[in-house]
Amino acid sequence: MTHPVARALGGTALAGAAAVAWGTLVESRWYALREVTVPVLPHGQDPLRVLHLSDLHLTPGQHRKVDWVRDLASLRPDLVVDTGDNWAHVEAMPALLHALEPHLGTPGAFVWGSNDFFAPSPKNPARYLLPDARTTPPRPPVELPWRELGNRFRSAGWVDLTNRRDEVKAGGRRISLVGTDDAHLDRDRFPAAGGPDDVRPAPVVDDAGVARAAHGDVDLHLGVTHAPYRRVLDAMHADGADLVLAGHTHGGQLAVPGYGALVTNCDLPRDRAKGLHGWPGLRPDARGGADSTWLHVCAGLGTSPYAPVRFACRPEATLLTLVAA
Repeated sequence: MTHPVARALGGTALAGAAAVAWGTLVESRWYALREVTVPVLPHGQDPLRVLHLSDLHLTPGQHRKVDWVRDLASLRPDLVVDTGDNWAHVEAMPALLHALEPHLGTPGAFVWGSNDFFAPSPKNPARYLLPDARTTPPRPPVELPWRELGNRFRSAGWVDLTNRRDEVKAGGRRISLVGTDDAHLDRDRFPAAGGPDDVRPAPVVDDAGVARAAHGDVDLHLGVTHAPYRRVLDAMHADGADLVLAGHTHGGQLAVPGYGALVTNCDLPRDRAKGLHGWPGLRPDARGGADSTWLHVCAGLGTSPYAPVRFACRPEATLLTLVAA
């Protein structure tokens, strides 16, 4: 007769194997479209639809992912925002451009993530559970053709927000933007406000002597970054961003039902690993959240090819419908 401890260990091993098989073979390819409504536009304005793409980590041969991303164009967004980590292979350019081709005719903006610069390398998948995966030895410096990719994006009309400001016109609205390079690689340099690239009017000083951002004829001020480190979010909040869009976290990639993400791979709190929240406090539409900025973190559509598993955290893209507050 099998000892009870042996039976328990065997059952645990089987459950673990089943979870890995599910996360690798099913959930990592079970793409989801999330839809959220954000009350952030000026009073009386019509809705504005923003498609948030992030962390595709595309490799050659991922035809189903490519087709799924292409089909998102049927949503007819007014603006597309790509928060980086587009690919994971030196030969992924053709597949990536094919995936994004239907979106490049829509007004858009992009920033880079760490995996846009360098090809991934084999490593222990358990490293993702570390509080900060950068504590492992650095990857080999195999550079990806990110400069060419940036040229393709810019030539299509997408705005490059690598440590800079710009504006787009989308859905009949004028939108100012501020972005950073990847904070996970410490490449972020927050661009100063008030320069020639800042289309907003000068800040207004209130009765308490505090400078408040003024929008003027700008309908919306967006912050865009890949890795939502606190220092970047704090800077965007101080800059008066109405909404910040970020990726990087994969929503934790591995989550526990009823508990949530185990890690965020940066210093963002776990309860903000994905979805719509406020920063630094509660959501702006919640009691006590009036001084917060809207924050949306997309869990993204991919994984590293060397850790191709998700659990209780489906790969996703998000359609944000911005409405009048």
